[in-house]
Amino acid sequence: MARPKRSFSPEFRREAVKLVIDESRPIVDVARELGIGEGTLGSWVARYRRDHVDEEPTLPVNERERLRQLERETRELRMENEFLKKAAAYFARDHR
Repeated sequence: MARPKRSFSPEFRREAVKLVIDESRPIVDVARELGIGEGTLGSWVARYRRDHVDEEPTLPVNERERLRQLERETRELRMENEFLKKAAAYFARDHR
């Protein structure tokens, strides 16, 4: 059975897009956190980028690539950190 169509306020949409754009967070993570579909948030972000293309400063190619690398590294480090926290909690609980 299909879920009923939900509507979101313009403020909610703006804040969700802001999380993706300003904080360089993956759409998947933000969508999951807010309980909305990835496709929905992806279309909001794409529309925002189309509408505000002149507002975003353009970076040289080498800086854009470096930024992508740093964002990827940050995501990986966060995932590793979460894993280590869970492992530490597991072993602390297991040995008591």
